[in-house]
Amino acid sequence: MKQREQRTLKIAIDGPAGAGKSTVAKIVAKQLQLFYLDTGAMYRAIAYKTLKSRVPIDDEFRVSEIAKSTEVILDHSDQRIVWCDGENVTLDIRCPEVTRAVSVVAAYPGVRERLVELQRLEAKRGGVVMDGRDIGTYVLPDADFKFFLTATLEERAKRRWIELKKAGKEVTFQEVAQDMEQRDRLDTEREVSPLKPAQDAIILDTTGLTVEELVAKILALAQEGK
Repeated sequence: MKQREQRTLKIAIDGPAGAGKSTVAKIVAKQLQLFYLDTGAMYRAIAYKTLKSRVPIDDEFRVSEIAKSTEVILDHSDQRIVWCDGENVTLDIRCPEVTRAVSVVAAYPGVRERLVELQRLEAKRGGVVMDGRDIGTYVLPDADFKFFLTATLEERAKRRWIELKKAGKEVTFQEVAQDMEQRDRLDTEREVSPLKPAQDAIILDTTGLTVEELVAKILALAQEGK
């Protein structure tokens, strides 16, 4: 790709939990020298603060007010630190409690309105790879490339379970699978920006593919498109 094109290139990568969005998006962004914006981490930060504040996650008004007053900053360096009101929450937001709460919190219009505003402003700063659940359909409908990653529930749950185990979290595979199935339902059935592929998205089944194979496929498709 030409340097001029890369400076404004926008790539949207959507899909359900555990489909490999974040892992792939980070590598694609690095390969193309673009900024990787983890939208899921932003929603997790709001869920984390809600739980820490002991506000019930089903209290839509109070959760939305928390979102409006919370500063979420994503570090642009390779460290990818997530800051929530000045606190490094990079590891804290990946705990099972936050994972179970984030889909509920993310469904609230007030929360989404605030974070989508921040995400769009970030995209205006230059080339970006953004992953989430409604990037291609709502956040960046004008993205140059839209990919929708999917995989079987068993495959996705296995990936997340291994990730949690490596992080020292004591959780069973069955618990992870149940949480993921519940999260899928919440994400696809929510009224505001439900999880679904954009009409012009390229759908890629990641089941059985290595990260390297998936990244190569996305980069090849992006190169062909340009």
